[in-house]
Amino acid sequence: MPIIQHLIGVAQGKHPLSSKRSNAWPAARKSHLAQHPTCAVCGGKANLEVHHIKPFHLHPDLELDPSNFVTLCEAKKGGVNCHLFVGHLGNFRSFNVNVIADSAAWLAKLFNRPKSE
Repeated sequence: MPIIQHLIGVAQGKHPLSSKRSNAWPAARKSHLAQHPTCAVCGGKANLEVHHIKPFHLHPDLELDPSNFVTLCEAKKGGVNCHLFVGHLGNFRSFNVNVIADSAAWLAKLFNRPKSE
């Protein structure tokens, strides 16, 4: 990860300054997005992020484990940043231990919501 992106992520609270991604992370991210190209919350395809279910700075052994990934977007579709809202419960300094179940629940709600005629 380029230093500028790392520092921006630190400033946003996405990860601690001391965290350093593996050199294999870009390939793991690309592979995950090829297999899971839509947001697990809204089904969107723009501004996708690969979110770690268990944060990599707390569980560095799971950083490259595909079973620890879920695709979430930052597209603000409908005014919501799915990565921030569902993945981090509204604060990048936090994380959601129920991100998979919550993503599925929100996806079902969004796709089954009542529509006006």
